[in-house]
Amino acid sequence: MVSFGVLQVGCSDSEITLEDLEAAAAKLETAKLESGADADQAVVEILDVEKPNLKFGFIKLTDCAPLVIAKEKGYFEEEGLNVEVEAQSNWRVLLDRVIDGQLDGAHMLAGQPIGATIGVGTQAHIVTAYSLDYNGNGITVSNEIWKQMQEKDPALKSETPEHPISAASLKPIVDSYNQEGKDFNMGMVFPVSTHNYEIRYWLAAAGIHPGMYTEENSQGTVDADVLLSVTPPPQMPGNLEAGTILGYCVGEPWNQQAVVKGIGVPVTTNYDIWKNNPEKVFGVTKEWDEKYPNTHLAVIKALIRAGKWLDATDENGVLVNRQEAAKILSGKDYVGADEDVIDNSMTGTFVFQETDVRPMPDFNVFFKHYASYPHYSDCIWFLTQMRRWGQITEGKPASWYEETAKEIYKPEIYRKAAAMLVAEGKASAEDFPAEDYDGYREASTDFIDGTEYDAQDPVGYLNSFEIGNKDPEALAKQ
Repeated sequence: MVSFGVLQVGCSDSEITLEDLEAAAAKLETAKLESGADADQAVVEILDVEKPNLKFGFIKLTDCAPLVIAKEKGYFEEEGLNVEVEAQSNWRVLLDRVIDGQLDGAHMLAGQPIGATIGVGTQAHIVTAYSLDYNGNGITVSNEIWKQMQEKDPALKSETPEHPISAASLKPIVDSYNQEGKDFNMGMVFPVSTHNYEIRYWLAAAGIHPGMYTEENSQGTVDADVLLSVTPPPQMPGNLEAGTILGYCVGEPWNQQAVVKGIGVPVTTNYDIWKNNPEKVFGVTKEWDEKYPNTHLAVIKALIRAGKWLDATDENGVLVNRQEAAKILSGKDYVGADEDVIDNSMTGTFVFQETDVRPMPDFNVFFKHYASYPHYSDCIWFLTQMRRWGQITEGKPASWYEETAKEIYKPEIYRKAAAMLVAEGKASAEDFPAEDYDGYREASTDFIDGTEYDAQDPVGYLNSFEIGNKDPEALAKQ
């Protein structure tokens, strides 16, 4: 084997820079070309990790996959890490255990580091250098509500109704409940979850008010047509079957579980609500990151490799590792659901009904489309939704959104990890955004209502909605 040497990366006082790593990668590439060596005959990056024994938390959802795969495929071990991954009972417990140090880090809702850092519900500075996935959620309603939606909109009676399905046919049903003095209850997983903002977006786009948060009302039910309540993901199907809730927004496999059990119908996915939306992240406290910087880098390296493995395809674009991933995730220590339930969405198929089975190759995205990169614009979208629904109680200038995103999202850590992997021959430069990328995805209208989101104009975006808080236009210039 051709040896190109070893790059030693020291402890936290090391002065190695991203430029050093990129230069090492370029030097390696030249050496490989001159020698004819293969990519696997690469330089080895040895990080002097400060804390080799780690415990990470997760919730039993398929999008915990990068953490699980990094462990099961030995990627953590190759970085000198001995990692335990442990299921948590709910998102609040998970976050609290990261904050108090019982967990070193965790599979988190994308909104959790953001909400905690700005003091929504909990106050603690949480950072993320890795986005675990795009998409992956659905909105499911009970069989009875679906039947009523079909009666309101006969086009839905088709065995394969046209998608995306808006909440327009749900509105008269909700109105009827309100007129009769009955609550229309739906579930979501956490106040700062993507699920909360997605179901609110879907409802509000059809003129259904999902309620406002105020300083006095932390439940978000002021002026609500639909009452949204927190329900742990694995309990969603059971609560739907019991009639406690009439629908819910949750990640997989709990929408597919409703189909398998014959108790509900998924009506839309978050891919249709916002195409390629961020869903989960890997989060640690700022204090932990500062105390264990090389350990953090090693973790991110392993997660990048796991995401890349999960999204690997053959020459025909077929995902080649997802069935194996579904099998691993079905284990009782991980998601603990049947492999046949998990593999529907994981292998690129989503079942809305027995008669409506659709290919959705991008339902779960872990690496392509730069899904694992911590984009500032993704953070800003969550901030706009927190302000839209009142969790942020006062208007903020546009500059605040960018400054806050940079306190929480840490692409510089991701880029260091990526450069190391390129230098080691375990990834290519094309796997990652260009060096001059500023962290802002392009403005997009890929939303169910066609509204354009431009992270460079958060105040203008916030004010474009009929339902929700509005802020003075003067703030857009500050």
